[in-house]
Order: sequence, then structure tokens, then C-alpha cells
Amino acid sequence: MKTIIKSIIMNKVYIYAILFALASFAGHADAQTLNGEAFGILNLDYPGLEKVKALHQAGQDEKAAEALLDYYRARTNIKTPEINPQKPSIGKEERKWADDALQHTFFVHKGYQPSFNYGEDIDWRYWPVRDNELRWQLHRHKWFTPMGKAYRVTGDEKYAKEWVFQYLDWIKKNPLSPQDDAENVRFAWRPLEVSNRLQDQTSQFQLFIPSRHFTPAFLTQFLVNYHRHATHILGHYSKQGNHLLFEAQRMIYAGTFFPEFKEAKEWRKSGIDILNEQIGIQVYADGGQYELDPHYHLAAINIFCKALAMANLNGFRDEFPQAYLDTVERMIMFYANICFPDYTNPCFSDAKLTAKQEMVKNYRTWSKIFPRNEAIKYFATEGREGSLPAYLSKGFLDSGFFVFRNSWGADATQMVLKAGPEAFWHCQPDNGTFELWFNGANLFPDSGSYVYAGDGEVMEERDWFRQTAVHNTVTLNNKNLETTQSVTRLWQPEGDVQTLVTENPGYKNLTHRRTVFFVDGTYFVIVDELTGSAKGFVNLHYQMPRGEIANSREDMTFATQFEDGSNMKLQCFGPEEMTMKKEPGWCSTAYRKRYKRMNVSFNAKKESGDAVRYITVIYPVKKAKEAPALAAKFKNKNFSDNSLSVEVKVNGKKRTLEMTLDEKRNQ
Repeated sequence: MKTIIKSIIMNKVYIYAILFALASFAGHADAQTLNGEAFGILNLDYPGLEKVKALHQAGQDEKAAEALLDYYRARTNIKTPEINPQKPSIGKEERKWADDALQHTFFVHKGYQPSFNYGEDIDWRYWPVRDNELRWQLHRHKWFTPMGKAYRVTGDEKYAKEWVFQYLDWIKKNPLSPQDDAENVRFAWRPLEVSNRLQDQTSQFQLFIPSRHFTPAFLTQFLVNYHRHATHILGHYSKQGNHLLFEAQRMIYAGTFFPEFKEAKEWRKSGIDILNEQIGIQVYADGGQYELDPHYHLAAINIFCKALAMANLNGFRDEFPQAYLDTVERMIMFYANICFPDYTNPCFSDAKLTAKQEMVKNYRTWSKIFPRNEAIKYFATEGREGSLPAYLSKGFLDSGFFVFRNSWGADATQMVLKAGPEAFWHCQPDNGTFELWFNGANLFPDSGSYVYAGDGEVMEERDWFRQTAVHNTVTLNNKNLETTQSVTRLWQPEGDVQTLVTENPGYKNLTHRRTVFFVDGTYFVIVDELTGSAKGFVNLHYQMPRGEIANSREDMTFATQFEDGSNMKLQCFGPEEMTMKKEPGWCSTAYRKRYKRMNVSFNAKKESGDAVRYITVIYPVKKAKEAPALAAKFKNKNFSDNSLSVEVKVNGKKRTLEMTLDEKRNQ
């Protein structure tokens, strides 16, 4: 009897196991079954879809899906600038991403390496570090296109099979319904990530479509999901900034690459209209993008250029007026001016360093759009063709970027200073800060940004790099600027002494006026004057380069002791009671990468309405031992609203530096 009961129980367990397996298989199969919604969102009267329409109307949707797949496999009239599926190639790094992805180890972010594994049963909600970028960028599927390249290069179907599985798995586990999981929708369906998928899936579609795993049924699932993405963005565009630009440009891709959708023309038009409008809103007349961040300025240039490239390939270039192209050209020249001879940009705000190789590639792309621009051609060919601008120093008064230089060559002395209007999230409260290049090296690199946003620990890391006190500018009681609204009072970029005067009402009842003299194309004198009734400690901050630096509290000097080539001496002259403080510092030029260095502040107590004034002399030298003896003092003993006179001595030789503000000229 016991044997019979045991046998029945075992059989039931076996039956349940079979039923469970069948149910699981059915669920998996359902994910890959034909989705009839596809025929309702397509314009079946589109040229080439006649057979699809006839079969659908006859109730033969499976055959209609086969005909639709045949149509897309044969379609050759639509192109994208990112990829040529007929000439596939893949680098070592992307091949690793593709191979790792087969085991669900997904490349998500360069700041988090090695990559995390997301489990055999993919956990799209896995959040190993509470950095928002790590979870947002998971949903950009950066490894999908490398998988497509690996498939095309090797012909190995394992890449296509796994891509189809992961694509459908993502759809199943990331529904667009806040009631299911509002937090996950915030990450998986943020419009920026949705737009990223819209663009990249045009490449993936082209790469994988020859595969036997790209079935007619999968095609219908793909099209329905893609349509859901575009529709979502159309109703949820970001309000402003680079996100809006990215989303618009990618909607142009969606409407262009899939003209068979009923709303395709609307998608494309919405993207074009937004870019044509926003290029006039987000870009100042001088060519600076209004987030005042070199990294996102570069991104905006490439957004506008990608839209042009897509238009060129598919015959609608005339939908972008000449004013659009003129603005893009000004943006490129703005960027070329603020960058250093090695093609790197200052890391103001949330900017990261862009490698020279990548920048040369950018200039080559831009030169094709603007073949008559000799400067763009020069940078595209690394000086083999074209010519440099005739000017040296250059000011961008609308966006508040100023460049002093004595040459365009690697041996140049070049300062880039940032003192502009109020900006947005990526802009840091750093008005007056600068970077300084001399003979092949950046001697005053900005602190950078390190991370963006996340939980308390991540925000603490971000806030350290954002604080005003870790930039080359002035604070009151080491607090962040309350107002970032600099005004250019004077810009004189010619002559033996070039002069810049900017003014920012940084704190309540305290205004910071910074005057910069570039003397004989050789050294800088920076005069900081703090006026108003506010009281407290006025702190003048400088961020030192990494390496050995000799310093003295006795004469307030810092002098690098580097190998011959690029050195500098900094000496500060201020109130008698001024003190000097060395502080630990960091510099970050890439996401979640940083190195230690020394920061310094010169500090004086402001107890009355009298101005606090500093003079800093920065003298670049090739050899540390060549650093001269320096001295400086104010010739006008009291602060003046419209003039300044200082005396500087270099190895005992006197030089008087003066400036007078002409209100009519500089309003």
C-alpha cells in the first residue's frame, strides 16, 4: 500500500514538473509569438507593402509577417550614418562586451569596471551601486550593437539568438506601467534612455535581420516595442537642455528609418522642429551652448550634426535652414578656441576629457559638413591642410568664456577662463575659474565632477567636486556661490597687455570683481577685489597640479619642481593679515576616476565695508630654477568702481598695469 501511495505521489510530482515546464515554455513561446498589433500601427499602403496588406486582409497574418520580414531584408533605400552592415567590423573592446553579454555580464558604464553580472535569469532591476547613472545606463543596452557586429563578423548565430532572448526578456520585465513598478519605470522608461534605444536599435535591426533567429514573429514584437518607444517620447519630451536635443535627434532617426509607421512623418517632424527651435534657444550668439559645460557643448554639436547626416543620407537636408548650419559652425569654432593644443577641453562643470583621437575624428566629420572652414580642416588633418585663425586671444562674451593665448602650438601659453551667466544642472558654481596650459601641460586643471547623482554617499562625492571652494576662484566663508551671473566689464585681447574684467554678485552684499592681465604673452596677473557690506572670511582658492611643489607661507609662494618643460611659480599678495592654508584636493577628468593633489587658499577676514583685495602673479617657466623673483602692490590704495592700477616687479623690473572701465563700451 505504501509503495502504491509513494508511486502516486511521485507521479503527481512528475506531472506537475511537466506541467510547470510546459507552462514556462508556453510563456516563453508567447513572448515570441506573432503580435498582430504590428499591422495596425503600420501604413500598409506604403510602397512595397502591397503583399503584406493583401495577406493581412485575407486573415493570413503569419504569412503577412513573413512577407513583411522579406520586405525589410530586401529594403536598401534607407540608411543610417552609424553603421554599414555590409562592411562590419568590431574592435577588441566591443568584442569583449559582446562575449561577456552571452553570460549576462553587461557593459553598462566605463566608470564601473569590471562589469557586473545580472544573473542567469536577468535581473533588470539589479542596482549594485546606488549611482543613478549605473541603473539608467543599463537600459541603454550598450552591448546590443557590439553583439550585432560580432554576429556579422563571425556569422555565429549564438549572438543573434542571445540578442533576441535578451530583447524579449527586457520587454517582458520592464512594462511601461507605473502601477507595476514606478521606480523601475523611472529608470527603464526615462525619455533619454528610450531615445538612446530608438537610435541604437536602427543599427541592431540592420545587423541582426539576416539571422534565422530574427523570425517573422520576432519582427512583429520588435516593431510594436519600437512604436511604443517613439510614442512615449512624443508625449514625454524633456523640458530643456541636452536631454531634449538628444530625444529630438533620435526621433528624427525613428521617423526616418521606419517610414512604414503611420506616425513616422509626425515623429520626424517633431524632432526637426525641436532642433530648429532649440538651436536658437540653447546656443548663444557667440556659439556657446547654454549649459556652459564643454563636454555637453561637444555633445550638442554632434547631436545637431547627426541630424544633418541623417538628413543628407535620406534626402531632407533642406528642412534645416542655413541659420542652423551657421550656428553649428559657430559652436565648432567656440569649442576649437577653448580647447588646448593637444585637443583636450577644460573640465569645467561636469565636463570630461575627450581624447585627441576621438576629437580628430569629430573634426573630420565636421569638415565634411563645412569644407570651406580652413580652421576645422586644420584640426581635422592635424595641421597638414587648412589654416589656423588669424587671431590668438578670443572672448565669447555671451557665454562668458575667455581665451588668452600667445600661440596655437603645443608650446603655447594659454588660459581659458569661465565667468558666464546663470546656467543649468551640469554647470557648477565656479564663476571666475580658469585652466592654464603652458608648453605641453595643463598647470591648473579643474577639479572636474567625478559622479552625477544617486544615494547619499554618491551625492556627497558629487557635492565635493561641485563646491566653489575647489575651483580657481573666490568664496565667502568657503561657501558655494549664491549667484552665478557674471558680467563682462572689459575685454581687451590686443596689445602687450591683454585685459579681462568680470564681475559677479556672488553673495548677498558681496561682489567679486576679477581682473586678469596677460603681460607680454608671458605671465598673468590676477587681481581679485571683494566689495560690499558682507562680513566673514574671504577665501582665494587655487588648485595645484599633481607633482612636487615647493611652497612658503612666509612669502605666499607655490613653485612646481617638475622636469624641464612646463613649470610655474604662483605668488599671492594680499592684506597684511592674510593667511595661507594647504588643503587636500582631488582632480577628476573621467567618471569615477580621480587623483589626489593639493589645493590652497589665501584667506583674509572682512570685518567692515572696506574691500578685500588680492594680487596673484602666475609666471610659467620651462625650468623650475628659472622662476623669477616676484613682487606686486596696489598703486590705487583704495578700491575704485571704474579703475585699477597695480605695480608688478619681475626680477626687480617694474611694470605698471592699469585698467579703466568704459561703461558705454561694456554695457
